[in-house]
Amino acid sequence: MGPVSESQVQFWMAKAVDWGEATSPSVQQDTGRHLGELRGFLLQVLQSLQQASSTTEAIRTLPFVGQFLGRLCWNPYVTADEQSQTLLLQCLWCLYSVEPQSAVERRANEWIRTLLCQLASEEENTVQYALISCAGLRPREYTLRTLEKMVSVLTEEIRGGCVSLTNPSERCSCENVRHVSVASVPLVTCPQASPLIGGLLKRPVTCNRGALCEEFIEAVSIAWLEKKLVIEEPALIALWCHSLTSLEGAVMSLIESVLSGADSMPQNIEDKVTDSLLAKASALDCSIFLTVNEIFRAMLMELDGNLQLHALIHTFTRCFLHTLGAQRLQESPSLKAYFPLVPLNLLTPLLTSPSEVPKETWQDHVSWISALLQKITEKKEEEDKEESPRWCRDVFEAWFLLVQCGDWVDVATQLLVLPESEGCLSLLWLIHFYHHPTNRGHQSSQQMSLGREVCDHLRMLFLGSPLPCERVVAIRDLLSSTLSSNLVLHLLLNFAIFSQGSITTCKDIMSKVLIEQRVKHVAAWAFTTIRHRLNRDASKDARVQSRLRTIQEVLGSLP
Repeated sequence: MGPVSESQVQFWMAKAVDWGEATSPSVQQDTGRHLGELRGFLLQVLQSLQQASSTTEAIRTLPFVGQFLGRLCWNPYVTADEQSQTLLLQCLWCLYSVEPQSAVERRANEWIRTLLCQLASEEENTVQYALISCAGLRPREYTLRTLEKMVSVLTEEIRGGCVSLTNPSERCSCENVRHVSVASVPLVTCPQASPLIGGLLKRPVTCNRGALCEEFIEAVSIAWLEKKLVIEEPALIALWCHSLTSLEGAVMSLIESVLSGADSMPQNIEDKVTDSLLAKASALDCSIFLTVNEIFRAMLMELDGNLQLHALIHTFTRCFLHTLGAQRLQESPSLKAYFPLVPLNLLTPLLTSPSEVPKETWQDHVSWISALLQKITEKKEEEDKEESPRWCRDVFEAWFLLVQCGDWVDVATQLLVLPESEGCLSLLWLIHFYHHPTNRGHQSSQQMSLGREVCDHLRMLFLGSPLPCERVVAIRDLLSSTLSSNLVLHLLLNFAIFSQGSITTCKDIMSKVLIEQRVKHVAAWAFTTIRHRLNRDASKDARVQSRLRTIQEVLGSLP
């Protein structure tokens, strides 16, 4: 089929003007009679546009094309015809400039984008509204048809593979992908366009001409974060692989929702992690897991001692491990790839869930973990005078893994309450390391002494009544210290839940030591975390369940 002739242009331009919006019966009949020939002419126009190296060249070669296509797009009898509509849309895609180089190309992009938005709208004075009056179709029905056709045409455009070009002026078929990504920006929030968006994201990039445009990636990212876009999970993972900024935005959105949300209780955090799909994506792509962890590391250093952040990291890791599958994790040769900065011998005991270890061996397991961590934190002789960067990194990574696998810290605190564990320094050291991974200006031995002191006070308090006033005051003072309050609260709540002291004594202690408003708020949150863990693990201990209910009532009744 040859290039368009001047006589053809004059004939079809006159027709487009005469037809207008096809409101009269005679015009409608004339449009219907000429549809077959119109499709042939549109195919010629499309071929000419495809041969042009740029939008500027296309406009220079076919100066009538903008006005001609614009008039036809407003004619409902043309756009309602499947083949004509397909050809019109393909012509519009060819006129898009992926990287506009002039004001002409920028204006052409804006015009085409506006036209696409008009085709997808239901407002009066649009082509759909005109179609109602002349053909009786509902706006919604026509809108869906139009969108489906747009998606169909665009999806077809991206199916081609990369081919070698012998003529430098020819277009690589991969350019269609970038071309379509630009054209799809106005459609990202349309549910009907979801298959197209997913197809673009999942399509492998075979050459640099096929890279998706940044505007498209940004639009999809924003639409996803604002919950205005629903795409398949593989497409979402592909989005995060395409755009580090998009992945970072998703992680920060999750963190902000936990840290700022009034409903950020442990069970809600788990729902938020699941809804974010980040844990599932991390199990499917190691690079996503490493990126998420890097953001968590940075936030941990910035928000030292934030219980909500600790809970989020722990919950995320647990959901990730659950998705990955314990059996697959243990057998996978790439286990080290997920945790490259941690010794392999530390991964095995920490990544093993307490539910997978017999309760009678819990203390041995925790002591094993504690011994491995102590070995990492011990300095070599040549590092005695100054902490080396490598030593600091190793200690931080070991602590970070302990935060990720925080169930074992809870187990250690629970065991420490038992009479048979009294004086077990390995349990106390693990709890101390979790709350104070670095000295922060205080000697480690002093922090350990503090831990022993807290345990001694609590053991004496929970033995019975009357309560020793000096020990009540001591615990209250330690709770008021921002450096030690989390550790003291952790021990206090576990003593309240698991000690053999009477529930009356427990209620008396809680009411006398939880005085400050800040401390009461943190205590309520920390207690909810412990209760959620025990309920999640389906604890059948009736005595523990009874004490949980009573402590909940006490915390709720505090002024």
